[in-house]
Amino acid sequence: MNILINGQQLHAEEGDTILNVCRKNSIDIPTLCFHPDLFTSGRCRICIVKVHGKIVTSCNTCVQENMEVITEDPEIFQHRKILLELMIGNAPHILAEDNEVTRLAKRYGIHKAQFAPKQKKHKDDTSGCLVFDNNKCILCGRCVQKCQITQGVYAIGYGNRGEKSVITTYPHADIKDSVCINCGQCSVVCPTGAIKEKDYSESVYAALKDPNKHVIIQPAPSIRASIAETQGLPPGTISTGQLVTVLKMMGFDKVVDTNFGADLTIIEEGTELIERIQNKGPLPLITSCSPGWVKFIEHFYPDMLPLVSSCKSPQQMTGTLIKTYYAQKNNYDPKDIVSVSIMPCVAKKFEAKRPEMHTSGYQDVDYVLTTREMGRMIQKMNIDFQSLPETPFDSFMGESSGAAVIFAVTGGVMEAALRFASEVLEKKTLEAIDYKQVRGLQGIKEATLSLGGMDITVAVAHGTGNAHKLMHLIQEHPHKYHFIEIMACEGGCIGGGGQPIPTTKKIIAKRSEAVYAIDKHLPYRKSQQNPEIIQLYKDFLGKPGGELAHKYLHTHYKKRSLY
Repeated sequence: MNILINGQQLHAEEGDTILNVCRKNSIDIPTLCFHPDLFTSGRCRICIVKVHGKIVTSCNTCVQENMEVITEDPEIFQHRKILLELMIGNAPHILAEDNEVTRLAKRYGIHKAQFAPKQKKHKDDTSGCLVFDNNKCILCGRCVQKCQITQGVYAIGYGNRGEKSVITTYPHADIKDSVCINCGQCSVVCPTGAIKEKDYSESVYAALKDPNKHVIIQPAPSIRASIAETQGLPPGTISTGQLVTVLKMMGFDKVVDTNFGADLTIIEEGTELIERIQNKGPLPLITSCSPGWVKFIEHFYPDMLPLVSSCKSPQQMTGTLIKTYYAQKNNYDPKDIVSVSIMPCVAKKFEAKRPEMHTSGYQDVDYVLTTREMGRMIQKMNIDFQSLPETPFDSFMGESSGAAVIFAVTGGVMEAALRFASEVLEKKTLEAIDYKQVRGLQGIKEATLSLGGMDITVAVAHGTGNAHKLMHLIQEHPHKYHFIEIMACEGGCIGGGGQPIPTTKKIIAKRSEAVYAIDKHLPYRKSQQNPEIIQLYKDFLGKPGGELAHKYLHTHYKKRSLY
């Protein structure tokens, strides 16, 4: 169909909204409540346009044949400015920070709040992972949509009415006492910073300045494909070596790789899967790498906890070994070691503080920084990040395989485990297989594979909204699946709640492409090929799934209440 926008004749598809047509044709319309991966609500009304002289919201108004649209005139400008002033008056603190609203305010000539809130609102930083400051909230509703519709958690919603309206946890509890799984997906879509990660960068700076501390840092698999975005580079830019260089410049004593822990996780989890299959243990085995997913099952499906792998996540395996094997090998007292990680995930902060994660006798990982926190730390250095020389990770715990890198994406843990299990069950060395059946951004993926003469049925889900669906499938067909991978965030860790903003499906796809490219070009593509892993079992752990491996690398989880 044909429509007229600002006097320009344009073609539009049936069902398109005015906003979509404008964006396809590079016609700018400002938005706030709108997000490309969420349902349109029209709550903020910033995207208003005129259709045949009548003001409507462009995000949820579908085009019609011969529609005449005006996207900008003095009346529209003034309406948008008043709406912005009212929003900012409700949350004046946001003007002090760089965010979507303040950037839009500058465009409309708003430099200070014209109105003042009637009372100070609640700020909740009880979780140790997320800070929720209602003083910065403009009630756009993005976080509610993400939590309720995408994630299916319903930890937050609207409370009160009229001018007392707030976004709050249910049932008006602190975050730490709610069903919040700390996935941080709400923070990724928040346009004002009302919800953001708890920042531990100052604690890390303090550790770096302490001459009595040996400070070690480990970056997660996905960071190498996303950290460059925090420095203004395109999504999917690979910056592994530059990241190691900048961490050395900051003063970290050692830079090891969480990918080493990912390879170790595969050896342990693959061994656990084979043992359960051969000894008729509880199936399906469900992965436990995603701490948001683990807390989700603890709240919503506690009766299915026996199906969850007892393996710690790569972060925690690496953290435990830093304060045990690494400390012994290098004659350090573990109390003098500060273990830091860079994660794409807000829930990793929660995981590090779980009481179960003190196997070394100390908190195994002391501080967790998100990709965004590390990005801000790099920005303070005022350097040209991408022009930095590349530096390799330190040994020991610096070597890894392509199987470890793909932990970053949905289906990656599954594929890495299959590369391991296929060799064990086939009882011969195989070329690394690309299990494309478990790749991609579909919400749930299933496949039946022949391994060692056995048909193994697997499934993969990402985003806890899809996890709900898959858990129901398991309940309906308890004997169908052998192995399940679930990640709390859409796209897996590459779309984690601590990743650069914006994180959209298109950006997730670009980061994922970069991850698979890294896998393709590494000398080792299977976890069992990692020479440092082989040496670790020889020198310290003994055999996979053995007594010492269970002591240091495995854990347990517990039932949590819903309300």
